[in-house]
Order: sequence, then structure tokens, then C-alpha cells
Amino acid sequence: MTERVERSYRKMLGCEGLIYIGYQEHPIRVVNLSLSGLLAELNDASPVHVKSIFKSIQISPLVDIYLPKLRVAGEAEVVRAEEAERCLQIAVEFRNLTYDIDDLLYRRRAYRKNMTAHGQIIITDEVYAFDTENVSVDGLMASLSLKVEVQPGSIVHFSFKHLELQGEGQVIWVEQGPASTLLGLKYLHLERDSIPGVPHFINR
Repeated sequence: MTERVERSYRKMLGCEGLIYIGYQEHPIRVVNLSLSGLLAELNDASPVHVKSIFKSIQISPLVDIYLPKLRVAGEAEVVRAEEAERCLQIAVEFRNLTYDIDDLLYRRRAYRKNMTAHGQIIITDEVYAFDTENVSVDGLMASLSLKVEVQPGSIVHFSFKHLELQGEGQVIWVEQGPASTLLGLKYLHLERDSIPGVPHFINR
């Protein structure tokens, strides 16, 4: 059993992927891989990008990764970053991974990042507070701490003060508990072109 797992990991050496760091997506090549993390080379990093990446890591070592061949995406923590010959090497430890991501990307079209943010949403002229469960460049999952009557297909307006983001969305699905409501929203209109901290990782 152990030998089979080790052989499969060796086959993945050199596989390509993406890392989202410093509000930018960068292509990476996986040098080696373990159950707890990986070492990757970032070959497109110019001297300017390298400085920006090091600065971003100092602010927060958490990054997002997407490895198509492994069908894995999620959050990781940078534990080491150093300049090597003609590239930047980054070692990360996995924190929160999603498997079979190809199927999820096929259905959702974009990577969903686990993110908690407080916002306000307007449903049939009433304003409610909500928290996000996850966020993508296409939509979000919103959690309300009360039961609200809303139907799939409804159009709502929402805003996030600290993200400086507001827009209009369509309710795709609704799940209700005794005193809670969970909504899946698809963006119809956003007041800005990107969402801070959320990579695309779009399945094309």
C-alpha cells in the first residue's frame, strides 16, 4: 500500500499548477510532493515580482493553490521561499484542500475560496445581515441567522463594506433551517472587476 502511494507521487513530480499569492495567479511546477505539502518552482517571477511576493508572504503566508493533474485545490501556508537559479522556490504546507476539483469546477465554473466576510443583503425590500461561507469570482454562498422566505430565481442586492464590494445577484438555490437560511448566489453585476483575495482558477 505504501509503495503504491509513493510511486503515484513520483509520477506527479514536475506537474503544473497555479498559486495565488499577492493578489496574482502564478504558474508553478511541482518539484516534490508529500501528504502534508509540496515544493514548487515559480518560473515567471521577475525581480519586481519576487520582492512583491516576499512582501506578501510577510503580511500573510496563506496562499491558494490549484493542481489540475492531482484534481486538488485549496489553501496552503508558505513555510519557506527562496530564490534559486532562474526561479523562485516556494515550500507550502496544506491547510484546507478540496479533492475531485475538476468535477466541482465543471459544475461551478470557478474555484470557490473558503472566506468569511460580513455583508448586507436586500431581499424583497428588507435588509438583512449575512456571512459568507465561500466566495468565487462567479458567486458566493451566504448564511443568514434567521429564516427568510426567498425563492430561487429571485434578484437580490448585496454589499461588503470591508471588501468595498457591492452588486446584484440571482438566488440559485435555497436551504432553510428552523432559524437559518443558506443561499447560493450568482453574480449578475459587480461594482468592481475583481474580488480581493479570491483567485479565478476558472475551468476553461
